[in-house]
Amino acid sequence: MIGTTGKMLAALATTALLAGSVAAQTDNARPDQAAFRDLYRELIETNTTLSEGSCTLASERMAARLLAAGYPAADVRVLVPSERPKDGNLAAVLRGDDPTAAPILLLAHIDVVEARREDWTRDPFTLIEEDGYFHARGAQDDKAQAAIWVDTLIRLKAEGFTPRRDIKIALTCGEETSDTFNGVSWLLANHRDALEAGFALNEGARGRLDAAGNRVALEIQAGEKIYQDYRLEITNPGGHSSRPVPDNAIYRLSNALTRLEAFTFPTEPNETVKAYFAALAPTNLAHAADMRAIGSASGRAREAAARRLSAADPAWNAVLRTTCVATMVDAGHAPNALPQRATANVNCRILPGQDPQAIRSRLARVLADPGIAVSIAGNIDPTSPPPPLSPDILEPIRAAAAELWPGVPVIPSMSPGATDGRFTNAAGVPTYGVTGLFADPDGGGVHGLNERIRVRSLYEGRDFLFTLVKAYAGQAQ
Repeated sequence: MIGTTGKMLAALATTALLAGSVAAQTDNARPDQAAFRDLYRELIETNTTLSEGSCTLASERMAARLLAAGYPAADVRVLVPSERPKDGNLAAVLRGDDPTAAPILLLAHIDVVEARREDWTRDPFTLIEEDGYFHARGAQDDKAQAAIWVDTLIRLKAEGFTPRRDIKIALTCGEETSDTFNGVSWLLANHRDALEAGFALNEGARGRLDAAGNRVALEIQAGEKIYQDYRLEITNPGGHSSRPVPDNAIYRLSNALTRLEAFTFPTEPNETVKAYFAALAPTNLAHAADMRAIGSASGRAREAAARRLSAADPAWNAVLRTTCVATMVDAGHAPNALPQRATANVNCRILPGQDPQAIRSRLARVLADPGIAVSIAGNIDPTSPPPPLSPDILEPIRAAAAELWPGVPVIPSMSPGATDGRFTNAAGVPTYGVTGLFADPDGGGVHGLNERIRVRSLYEGRDFLFTLVKAYAGQAQ
């Protein structure tokens, strides 16, 4: 591990103060929102992709802002693996006055999915505000919440607020590429104190908007599916392309993937998913009967309801069952030769409690080609039961939501995606997906092209999380 020197952080703190003087482009923004926008812009425009970016630089820049806000250097740490100098993580704390009260951890990752300028309508690494949206890679995932956590500590310091319990933040690297490096796992192994807490708030659940931009529900994540990649490989002697033969590695792999495309895993809703649909039903009259049937029906009636819900919204399909989808293919070695090898990556999101090895066997049966080897790619992630949604957790969320969005229901959910919460939950820190960020029905381009978030959603989520953190900070436990 190598740390950032005080001289470097001091210099960056000066830079942060200067950057804060840049005029915000947002019309009608409150002064505090304009300052937040500048922080958000700096984080967005610091490239943190695995291929070219630096989480260490992003961590240093956010650390500089905390130092400029008055945090002592001992409470602001940039923690960097010596063997991966660009994969730094930021750990900071606002000290409470009750050492017996368990800390709160505010967790977010600052690395982002790769983005190529030639594919995007706008430069993915320049924050652009247009037509009521912020556009950029990381605009949602996960630099929105990361920026909010830094901003929250700055606002609390400016208010002179002293919490009852410590408020920790951890901005980590490698969530998107955890098989290469994962900052949360590294911190747990090397700087566990940075993550130890009574509970954590993290990404993983968002507010739902309808097509007209109306708020439908605020989701709270308690539990998530297991992320697992599988490698499919078939080999062949190959030969000259002028003498084709029926046994072709590309055709056989393609046919097997077509069989996978046609396969659907069975409907297996857990209790969180049943509660989710039951709570969502009053907000969606068109699908209310099917939503209620997920928890009350069985057999063919439930399967029919699940089919209709899955067809209506891919997010609903994702929580009802294990899903597996082909995401990458690679085949052949020369344009004038029959392929000697064809491979594919199949990405599965597995329901909690199911065994990744059993899913591997199921995939082999679905592919129905003994010549295709199916193996687990990467590590098998830790699993743990969903954290409990106690009144101490839920009631402050409901109160903060009711203040900002009266009448919008708060709904427990299970995340179909994987977050760093799988590591903190397994380490004994109950971790909840709470963002207050409302997203469009299409997901806003997260992990895809032209990622965006509504300006209104970002500013409202910032206010929601600030109120929520203050409420939790006053709790004794």
